[in-house]
Amino acid sequence: MSAISFKSVCRRYPLARGPRGTTFAALDDVSLDIEEGEFFGLLGPNGAGKTTLISILAGLVRASSGRVSVLGYDVQADYALARRKLGVVPQELVFDPFFNVRETLRIQSGYFGVKNNDAWIDELLESLGLTDKASANMRQLSGGMKRRVLVAQALVHKPPVIVLDEPTAGVDVELRQTLWAFVSRLNKQGHTVLLTTHYLEEAEALCGRIAMLKSGKVVALERTSELLKAASSHVLRLKVEGELPAHLLARARVTGRVVQFPAHDASEIERYLASVRESGVKVDDVEITKADLEDVFLDVMGAQR
Repeated sequence: MSAISFKSVCRRYPLARGPRGTTFAALDDVSLDIEEGEFFGLLGPNGAGKTTLISILAGLVRASSGRVSVLGYDVQADYALARRKLGVVPQELVFDPFFNVRETLRIQSGYFGVKNNDAWIDELLESLGLTDKASANMRQLSGGMKRRVLVAQALVHKPPVIVLDEPTAGVDVELRQTLWAFVSRLNKQGHTVLLTTHYLEEAEALCGRIAMLKSGKVVALERTSELLKAASSHVLRLKVEGELPAHLLARARVTGRVVQFPAHDASEIERYLASVRESGVKVDDVEITKADLEDVFLDVMGAQR
């Protein structure tokens, strides 16, 4: 039995402009299964449908068609049972300003009928670096601390399936390291984790399998190691002064002064270096690295245009 199952899921919204009855497909026939104990990554550009898919999984949005289940429980027909098995960390910082951190976690426990779980709450507070904030009002916390509380809320009823929707967006390095150490420990204990993130190095390091969404469709679904094998074997990374000619820019990925070229072998690297020298652009630094998940992601998204 799968921990999470999406079967031919579609979600359509009516368009405000255009002929009557015209709709927009936020999700278009999405099918994938996430097995128990997996650390699974869901990647895609903004507007790809990731959050819509998670909202359907959490019961916040109804699918136009298809079926979604959590450990065999349908998220619509068996909503209460499916939701009890699920812990969701949303993108938005949503909190109640009238309670302190410990009270917030106790109230969240009550929503799931969980009582007398102070020992687990204490463990969550310690694991997420919130022990010294237990009596602080939610309004007094920084954005990063509020994010930690959201994670604790999602885990307070010990769900077997954990969904993290951009959990480290806009937070500091310390929280990212603390969060991933704790979540990785839960995953090793058997919890299933579904992660969406724009930090592709996190997905590469943590996720055993990855699905990529583009315009509401699954365009890649494979083990992370296999995705990396399919990428260009090397990347030539240069730091340059000046602007490269158009024929080189068309094949490069540019971030400020850093220019990256995909290269399959040594002769291709030599050709790139020769072309850059001929262009007269000054090169301050040269590095040859292995292709990473960001290279794979850009290749897949570019191929779908």
